[in-house]
Amino acid sequence: MFTPVRRRIRMAALALSTTAALALGATATSGAAAAPAAAKQGPTSVAYVEVNNNSMLNVGKYTLSNGGANVFDIAVIFAANINYDAGTKAGTLYFNPNVQRVLDNAATQIRPLQQKGIKVVLSVLGNHQGSGFANFPSQQTASTFAKQLSDTVTKYGLDGIDFDDEYADYGNNGTAQPNAGSFVYLVSALRANMPSKIISLYNIGPAASRLSYGGVDVTSKFDYAWNPYYGSWQVPGIALPKSKLSPAAVQIGGTSQSTAASLAARTVSEGYGVFLTYNLDGTDRTADVSAFTRNLYGSDARYTP
Repeated sequence: MFTPVRRRIRMAALALSTTAALALGATATSGAAAAPAAAKQGPTSVAYVEVNNNSMLNVGKYTLSNGGANVFDIAVIFAANINYDAGTKAGTLYFNPNVQRVLDNAATQIRPLQQKGIKVVLSVLGNHQGSGFANFPSQQTASTFAKQLSDTVTKYGLDGIDFDDEYADYGNNGTAQPNAGSFVYLVSALRANMPSKIISLYNIGPAASRLSYGGVDVTSKFDYAWNPYYGSWQVPGIALPKSKLSPAAVQIGGTSQSTAASLAARTVSEGYGVFLTYNLDGTDRTADVSAFTRNLYGSDARYTP
């Protein structure tokens, strides 16, 4: 059995919208340059962290016993939301209190990971309000949302944005159903705003199947795409090279160690370049992590509290 959709614990309390948040503070810088990470041969490993419950710093606590390299290369803050703005009748960026706390405390929650050589990206997710990446009412409203995203990356010194088109509940609040051009406009504008940052795709929802419109194909604008179904093997349906795809998806503590080991072995044997994990918590997960690092990197993992 695999888990087809992640369980998410949401905070109902109000938090600042991105527009308000950006107005309140000066642009953040990324601090000192990252120290060179120990060399590691093998796929890029990704760790989603549910920040409503867990610390981003957990990602930096795992290294390889052989050589000391970071187990994880990309840490994903899970998650900001796209909310419905009744004034513009389009999506706007929203941070719940826990996401806002991580961003406001970037010096202690984000910068330590970056200084180890781990990239930190922000995932953005629907919030049951009818707004999603696939139903902006115009190219301009898509570009406005892209600007909110890129401004957030700049303000908090992040390394990129991850798109997850779940829980939008298209049609709520009188919103439109997905259209063909919306996500193409959004990704195009975001890539223009941040040409050297990460843009990744959690390969699910209407947006994931709407990557071409009006002669523009945004496939090449993504750095990575991954399978959204934990405990399974599914090659994302996006025409990126194998080096940028994760057909394997593992829920740490939820996917059996034998399945994780098998998925890791298949990742290497079939030449894919990314390995996705979800829900890294504060428990010592050495056994769960070692189950896939042995096949990905030829080494057990080591946990340092």
